[in-house]
Amino acid sequence: MTIANPIYDTVFKYLMEDERVARTILSALLKKDIVKVEVRPHEYTNTNNNSLSIFRIDFGATIREADGHEHMILIELQKTWIPTETLRFRQYLGVQYENPKNIVGNSRDQHALPMVAVYLLGHKVGDIEEPVLYVRHQSFDYNDQPVTKGLPNPFVDSLTHDSIIVQIPRLHGHINNRLDEILSIFDQTRTSLSSQHMLEIDDRMYPEDDTDMQRIVRRLLMAATDADMRMDMNVEDEYYSIIEKNETEILQKDKEIARQSAQLAEQEKQLNEQESMLKTTVAMLLKNGLTTRQIAESLGKSIKEIDNLINN
Repeated sequence: MTIANPIYDTVFKYLMEDERVARTILSALLKKDIVKVEVRPHEYTNTNNNSLSIFRIDFGATIREADGHEHMILIELQKTWIPTETLRFRQYLGVQYENPKNIVGNSRDQHALPMVAVYLLGHKVGDIEEPVLYVRHQSFDYNDQPVTKGLPNPFVDSLTHDSIIVQIPRLHGHINNRLDEILSIFDQTRTSLSSQHMLEIDDRMYPEDDTDMQRIVRRLLMAATDADMRMDMNVEDEYYSIIEKNETEILQKDKEIARQSAQLAEQEKQLNEQESMLKTTVAMLLKNGLTTRQIAESLGKSIKEIDNLINN
């Protein structure tokens, strides 16, 4: 079966606009029972803005814990398929911390919604081999002993957040759990030979009675036949090729600047060594009784240059 490649922003946006699909994917990522999820309005990054290379969607999600207790959290999902500086991710997080819509409680007891940041990366993160990395905050006392009494706490949770990092290039195609099954639709080893816009999947991998997974596959199948979406993917290809070209040119310029800086540093080093040797020679000649004029004539220098060497 041929489906649209959800690494493209236009396809991913279309996929996550379906509330049930979003619930299924986010539940698998968080390993939580998410009973309700809604997209925060006007939170899509404009892919036509040449200054941005990150696509972001913010969700308000209601989680049901094992004991039946329900509570709301904020999920900030950011996706990029080219290496991007971490500062840009942090800037988006800062916007969420400052957003008054994310404040709950009454006037006496206000706190921010707990937040989980999810990063879907189209590139590898150093030598970390795990395709999915869970980064969770913990609390410790002075002796580095874990503190559990009184936690979770709204004040503490308002100031820290957990993160989930997905390295799409490290998805290996093996399905060992529910998350592997969900993320298999992002596996770029399944890219179609005829077009990187499409993935070739074996629909027999997904049981027919798994209605949530079947809904995801059907939605990507619909996207694959949408002419407008194909056009948008072409635009994204052009957009990112420009970014990659610019980054390559910047990298080459940085290398040239570094080469020239190293060359100048070596020249400066050689000049300093020559000056040091000249000072030593002048001092020796002075010690042997030669005048400044005699030293200047013997070394082919002006009297002023010799005076400067002596005084410095």
